[in-house]
Amino acid sequence: MWLIGARGSVATTTVAGAAALAAGLHPPTGMVTETPPFAGSGLPPLDSLVFGGHDTHACPLPKRAEALAEGGVLPHGLPAAVRAELAAADAAIRPGGPQPGDTRSDEELIAGFAADISAFAQEHGLARAVVVNVASTEPAPGPGGDRLPPSSLYAAAALRAGCPYVNFTPSTGLHHPALAGLAEASGLPYAGRDGKTGQTLLRSVLAPMFLRRALTVRAWSGSNLLGGGDGAALADPAAAAAKNAGKERVLADTLGTVPEGEVHIDDVPALGDWKTAWDHIAFDGFLGSRMILQTIWQGCDSALAAPLVLDLARLAAAAHAAGMSGPVPGLGFYFKDPDGGPSGLSEQWRDLLSLAARLGAGA
Repeated sequence: MWLIGARGSVATTTVAGAAALAAGLHPPTGMVTETPPFAGSGLPPLDSLVFGGHDTHACPLPKRAEALAEGGVLPHGLPAAVRAELAAADAAIRPGGPQPGDTRSDEELIAGFAADISAFAQEHGLARAVVVNVASTEPAPGPGGDRLPPSSLYAAAALRAGCPYVNFTPSTGLHHPALAGLAEASGLPYAGRDGKTGQTLLRSVLAPMFLRRALTVRAWSGSNLLGGGDGAALADPAAAAAKNAGKERVLADTLGTVPEGEVHIDDVPALGDWKTAWDHIAFDGFLGSRMILQTIWQGCDSALAAPLVLDLARLAAAAHAAGMSGPVPGLGFYFKDPDGGPSGLSEQWRDLLSLAARLGAGA
């Protein structure tokens, strides 16, 4: 696994979690690929995973893990128990970019990133590497820009290195028009975008409920309080707009229209990696009776995301081994803004099970 944003909270939790699971220190709670329907799907074993990545930050993974344990994200004692695995992954992290003042062209950056990924795979004798973007959300590119955003530079590097690509963020990645032809011609599987971990997970369950019970949704408003790196990134209105687009898509695709109301994101640094999401849903019942449903979701963003990241990397690797290319059917289950397919969670689960069966037939 080659992680973009490899020293962030999600990446650190992913690496530490994979090491803990491989050693039998904790059960694989939250990992769908460790449930019975996926037992025969030919997924790479957890103890076969090797980690590296790109990042612009210098804090070593062992120290990052210690900070997460102090914040209650990782169990106390786990960073010490998996220190060797964290150090090995940290040694494989290469400088990301572009950094302020970087004079390299897009082509030079892509070539450099691709060379890093290829060297990692060669050094470790890997059958394949899967590139997963878990970096902080970036603003959507404006019209007329002549440079690729960082997420698209990394996505292009993944294609050049011959690697499946997963975009766990709402950033542009492969969705940039300049990469559409390259993605199609690459013959590689890919999936995205924006991992569905909390508020939108609930929306993908509740919106179909209202639709199937013929209850008219009049308004759907939401609020998010979060800290950490994601909270700081989403304090930028442009980045928040990119994030909210996926949340709105779930409602638009399911209900056929976007109800009144907006989602607000507030950066609260004191919350760290914890977040609170609140939804207020106004709907009509029989004879116009007006009713309200409110939900509150409180969770740890990194702990919600890490098992999904491991699932996606394993499924993308198996899809690559099976010769699949393009958007992988069934992986929409994991995303707010999937590359095609239904938006309701039950339909997405059906498609994911179909993917597991297809992978199992070819394993």
